[in-house]
Amino acid sequence: MDDKHLKMELAVFEKINSLDKLQSLSKHEKIVQGILDAINNDELQLNDPLPSVNKMIGGLGFARETIVRAYKDLIERGIIASKNRKGYFVINGNIRQQQKIAMVLYAFDTFQEALFKSFKAVVGEEVQIDLFFHHNNSDVFEAIFNQIAGNYSLYIVAPIANDRIEKLLLNIPVFKLLIIDRYIHLSDDHSYVVQEFEKPAYEIFQKLKDKFSKYEEIVFFFRENTAEPNEIVNAFNRFLKDSGLKGRIESSYKVGSIEKNKVYFTIHNPELYSILKDVMKNDWELGKDLAVLSHNDDIVKEIISGGITTFSTDFVRMGEIAANYAIERNKVQQVLPTELFLRQSL
Repeated sequence: MDDKHLKMELAVFEKINSLDKLQSLSKHEKIVQGILDAINNDELQLNDPLPSVNKMIGGLGFARETIVRAYKDLIERGIIASKNRKGYFVINGNIRQQQKIAMVLYAFDTFQEALFKSFKAVVGEEVQIDLFFHHNNSDVFEAIFNQIAGNYSLYIVAPIANDRIEKLLLNIPVFKLLIIDRYIHLSDDHSYVVQEFEKPAYEIFQKLKDKFSKYEEIVFFFRENTAEPNEIVNAFNRFLKDSGLKGRIESSYKVGSIEKNKVYFTIHNPELYSILKDVMKNDWELGKDLAVLSHNDDIVKEIISGGITTFSTDFVRMGEIAANYAIERNKVQQVLPTELFLRQSL
C-alpha cells in the first residue's frame, strides 16, 4: 500500500474513532458519519478507495455485519459504490448536495425568516430544506415528526419543552439533530444553539428602570398557552416586585383602549401593530405621551414609528451557526446573548 492510501485509511479510522464520545450513536452510525466527515474534510476525494471490510474489522473491531450495513447505507445515499469486486470507492464528493434538511420552527415570523435566510445563504442553494411549523402544539409536532422521521439527513428543531416531545426527539440520532431557539436537555452529547429568556429579560428590565419610572404603569400583554415564553412573565413579575414600579399583565390588547402615560410591552407582532395604529389615530408621540417595548428585533421595528425599542437575540447569527453545524457536524452547544436596542418608542 502506498503512503497516500495508508494516509486515507488512517483518516477514516481517526474520524470514526473521534465519534466514540457520542455514546448515543450506534457503531453503524459512527462509520457512516466518520466517512462523511472524511469526505467533507477532503481527506477522502472522488474515486478514492475505502478500507476493505476486513481492514475495517481489524482497525475498528466492529462486526462484519455492522460494516457491511454502513457501506450499504452509503451506497443507497449515492456517496460510495462497489466496483467490480475491487472494493468500495467514493463516487460523490459533494456531501452538501446529499443534504436533505428538515427545519421545524414555531411559526414563520419575521425574525424566524431572518434565521432561515441566513441559514440558507451559508449552506447553499443545492441543499434541500423543508420547513415545518408546530405552533407550540404538541399534537401538531407529533404529526410532523411522524411524517418526517427517517426521511432527512439532518433535523433542526425548535422544541416544545415537555416529556412527550423529548421522547420523540431522542429517537433521532445525535449527529442528525440540532436544537435551536429554545433549550431542552436531551443529553450531554446533543448540539444546540439557543437563547435564554428569564435572566436576560430581567436584566433588560433593570436597565430600563429609569425610563419605565417616567410613566404611570407598565402593561404587559401576554398570551398563555402559545409560543410566547413563560420565562419572560417570571422576569417581569420579579422586576415589578424588586423595583416597586406599578405594572400588570393582560391577555391581549383591545383596539382603542390605549392610554397616555403608560408603557405597553408586547411579544406578539400583530398586537404591536394594533397599538401603533391607535397611537397614530390619537396623534400621540411615542417616547413622550406613552411608550412601547417589543420582544424580538427585526428591520421593520428599526424603521416603523421612528423606531421601536426591543430586546432580542441575534437570529441571523443563530442561522449561521446552525448552517455551520449542517456542513461540518462538529458538536456545538451555544447560548446566544440577548441585546437591548433603544429607540424612540421608549
